[in-house]
Amino acid sequence: MKHYLFVFFIIMTTNLFGQLDRIEPPFWWEGMKNSEVEVLCYGKNISDYSVVSESLKISEIKKTTNPNYLFVTVSTKGMKAGMYQLDFQKKGKTRFSQSYELKSRRENSAQRKGFDASDAIYLLMPDRFANGDPSIDSTTSTVEKVDRTINGGRHGGDIQGIINHLDYIHDLGFTAIWSTPLLEDNEPTYSYHTYAQSDYYKIDPRYGSNELYKELATEMHKRDMKLIMDYVTNHWGSKHWIIKDLPSKDWIHEWEEGDENGFQRSNYRMTTQYDPNASEIDAKGCMDGWFDTTMPDMNQANPLVLNYMIQNAIWWIEYADLDGFRVDTYSYNDKDAIAKWTKTIMQEYPDFNITGEVWMHTPAEIAYWQKDSKIGEMQGYNSGLPSVMDFTLHDALLVMFNEEQAWDTGLQRAYDNFSNDFLYPDINNILVFAGNHDTNRINEIYGNNFEKFKMVMTMIFTVRGIPQFYYGDEIGMMGDKNTKGDGDIRRDFPGGWLGDTNNAFTENGRTASQENYHAFVKKVLNWRKKTEVMHTGKLLHYIPMDDVYVYFRYNASERVMVVINNSEVEKILKLDRFYEGLEGAKNGFDIISENKIELSKELTIAPLGTMIIELSN
Repeated sequence: MKHYLFVFFIIMTTNLFGQLDRIEPPFWWEGMKNSEVEVLCYGKNISDYSVVSESLKISEIKKTTNPNYLFVTVSTKGMKAGMYQLDFQKKGKTRFSQSYELKSRRENSAQRKGFDASDAIYLLMPDRFANGDPSIDSTTSTVEKVDRTINGGRHGGDIQGIINHLDYIHDLGFTAIWSTPLLEDNEPTYSYHTYAQSDYYKIDPRYGSNELYKELATEMHKRDMKLIMDYVTNHWGSKHWIIKDLPSKDWIHEWEEGDENGFQRSNYRMTTQYDPNASEIDAKGCMDGWFDTTMPDMNQANPLVLNYMIQNAIWWIEYADLDGFRVDTYSYNDKDAIAKWTKTIMQEYPDFNITGEVWMHTPAEIAYWQKDSKIGEMQGYNSGLPSVMDFTLHDALLVMFNEEQAWDTGLQRAYDNFSNDFLYPDINNILVFAGNHDTNRINEIYGNNFEKFKMVMTMIFTVRGIPQFYYGDEIGMMGDKNTKGDGDIRRDFPGGWLGDTNNAFTENGRTASQENYHAFVKKVLNWRKKTEVMHTGKLLHYIPMDDVYVYFRYNASERVMVVINNSEVEKILKLDRFYEGLEGAKNGFDIISENKIELSKELTIAPLGTMIIELSN
């Protein structure tokens, strides 16, 4: 596989002819595994020039149908950190020169350790979390201005707001943060979600700057926390500078039968990616259809497009010192291209981690996308993707605590989900979650019932995989997208804005109800953080009976028993059924109630009760 490396260009000489408006990526580093970089040069009629260099080997120059682009492939193999020069010539004479820099890498950069099952991830939406710098709420370079009265508008949260509250997140027991995208989204409305990005090398100025994003990672690393970037490969924003002046028509998927912009919405049928019976037109309708009108669907089958994305992703890892990616709409991409994107990144950083959003509803469909899947292997496909998201557990969690147990309802849904774990090549490297920025708030679903919240989160925090938690759930935040739109599930965190009367970031500022939620999350997560069996221990579970589900996490030296009673009456469990899980243990300590438990013959569990019992003899 041909690897491409990035060079960062810093303008050192005056461009007398005004020919160069952009060079991307803006800089690169010495000592990368990818020894060649495809440098995008953009300016009016730049393709009229030839490019030479006395200090770098230029192996290839590509032109497109748009004369405003040149793609210059430069070899950096063996080159040291320093300044280099590209000369732009006409008729054998240099008309202007462009300097660029190769930087020194951080020590052990290639060996960076990504997030794993020892972590707990706090997902937040930066625009709705905290406003740390009101002076950048609205900027001259971005169209949409701040207006907190609009549910789908800009509210002013930013990177400084995240930095200001890192201790709050860390104190809760979280070890990683996944922020929804922070790159510039210059759509005129509904830009706060930032999934329609307009510049892939620039933090949105309403969030801060590239330097501030790097500072966020630095501050997190001081606290032994990891930063996960939300990366979007499937689509860009309609206001992206490249979209507004395409190098060639085949950079995006345009539809002759679409509107004047070539738009045709995806049919969203991801099964067509592997369905042996799928028609070509249906498969094209999913993969090549646009996610939305403001999100042109990128053609990763075009090598220039794919290479741009590979280089950009590596650039952000190296520049900001990232610890992981969450990839939006992973399974909508050209599957061969996204596999190459993923594998190239993992070759550069073997211990990095990437989780893909594969929003499907059976374990087999999700497992297909995980690295080394036997299901994918049957079709000769291996995505190289280390981690996927357990959407089937999420589906179960949305309903099962509002149901009585039957053959396939109630707690049986959880049991059935885990019984399919054999399908996943790496069961510990999947994200487990109750909600995110696209789903109804879990507290809305369960009517702000604290006991049901405890059951949901106990399961998320104690089963196999990597727990991911949605900001605000720790204070019982509500939100219903079905009746009030997405803005309602993305509410402002109370206390994040000057003038907020309720400051849920502080114990004194939280209401009694908010404190109940917060204290539970803090207690269980800080226990989980130091309990290794919860990270890599095996799972042993028992068929739910009488609305009670019992499972164990265990390894050679530790055992934990989890009991969930999804009934409004007290239950008494006969413990002889669980001899395999108990393995002779006679005593335990319930970390929720902080009570010692005698495990002789029976165990009493309260109505809607939850227990996490550390076993001992």
